Amino acid sequence: MNEQKTNPLGTEKISSLLLRFAIPSIIAMVVSALYNMVDQFFIGRSVGMLGNAATNVAFPLVITCTSIALMCGIGGAANFNLCMGRHEKDDAASFAGNAITMLFSLGVILCIVTRLFLKPMMILFGATSSVLNYSLTYTGITSLGFPFLILTTGGTNLVRADGSPKFSMACTLTGAIINTILDPTLIFGFHMGIAGAAWATVIGQIVSGIMVILYLRKFKTVDLTLKRLKPHPHYIGRIVSLGMAPFFNQVSMMVVQIVMNNVLIRYGAKSSYGSDIPLACAGIITKINMIFFSINIGISQGLQPIISYNYGAKKLDRVREAYLKAAISATIISTVSFICFQLFPRQIIGIFGSESEAYFRFAEKFFRIFLFCTFINGLQPITANFFTAIGKANRGIFLSLTRQVIFLLPLMIILPIFFGIEGVMFSAPIADGFAAICAITFAVHELRSFH
Repeated sequence: MNEQKTNPLGTEKISSLLLRFAIPSIIAMVVSALYNMVDQFFIGRSVGMLGNAATNVAFPLVITCTSIALMCGIGGAANFNLCMGRHEKDDAASFAGNAITMLFSLGVILCIVTRLFLKPMMILFGATSSVLNYSLTYTGITSLGFPFLILTTGGTNLVRADGSPKFSMACTLTGAIINTILDPTLIFGFHMGIAGAAWATVIGQIVSGIMVILYLRKFKTVDLTLKRLKPHPHYIGRIVSLGMAPFFNQVSMMVVQIVMNNVLIRYGAKSSYGSDIPLACAGIITKINMIFFSINIGISQGLQPIISYNYGAKKLDRVREAYLKAAISATIISTVSFICFQLFPRQIIGIFGSESEAYFRFAEKFFRIFLFCTFINGLQPITANFFTAIGKANRGIFLSLTRQVIFLLPLMIILPIFFGIEGVMFSAPIADGFAAICAITFAVHELRSFH
């Protein structure tokens, strides 16, 4: 029977497909973001502000793991689904196999590099003298889980592309539940402090990684033999090409995080808040925003197999419908996030421990200004991933760079020169506005060409 008629990606109602693929992806991404939030919560309750600052210093490496995982996972999944839409099953299997090899290999390399250069990395990422030892302990342990974190985050994209979004979600959810149980057990029960939070994270990541490995041994739609795992320049090149947009999006987030940490320390020292308060507050607020932003990332990841398959099968009406519904959904989610951030900043930041009045005053201000344009933040990741899914990597890469690198990074460096620490706060909403305009312009132009 013709696969194009039987494959639900090419025939089923778009809204049903989006729900089926996006909801597990959203849950997986939110749970992944909660890994750090759970650590932040229990560390804040045990170690306090300096422990939270340490996890903020370590966060660029978590973003690095995510960037590698999405490059290989989304790049592999997009090529896989494009090939399946064209009925090229052999190539589809090779893309999946090469992506798996890349994921684990790069995870091992990052783990080794981190352990070799741990202290200079922590200083580069903004660790002050009072935070350094905490960051060395936490990151030294969590680096052991990098191969499994990368394999899980990237591999779940391949599991989803194979038509198993629920198992994809289960892989991430299982690790997060283990982390949530072990965090208080190791931190308070065994009195391990910040080291306990780190070990809880690693153990959860290892279990999730093993689940992905077990699934990949029994791929449903193609035969993933050992031959398919052998690295091949053609497949690696195509995976990297289509995976560059999400990769650059994450790497730019990492660069911004490092620059922001250092700028906050520099200009915080010149303000009434000092260096440690802005560093701790910004770390928590960034991770809270990541939870809401990960919902939009989840929508974009759930959208990918639908877009790729139908574009490969030349069903452009379905491609257009899927993009528009995903963009509207992301905007609704972003608007809800905006309302929460504007109305309840103190209540949200208060979850992570009680600190001084100056701490809460800075946190409220940072929340309201830095995240003021949250309501339009869903358009950029959805549109960047849309171009990746249809094989137009260059446009996807450009859009993925707009907010973080092209707009936010220069503003974050320039505005504080004139406005002090408040310049950091105002840089984000300005960058968000310009990035949304770029995404809308590119999307309208592409969708008009479908007629």
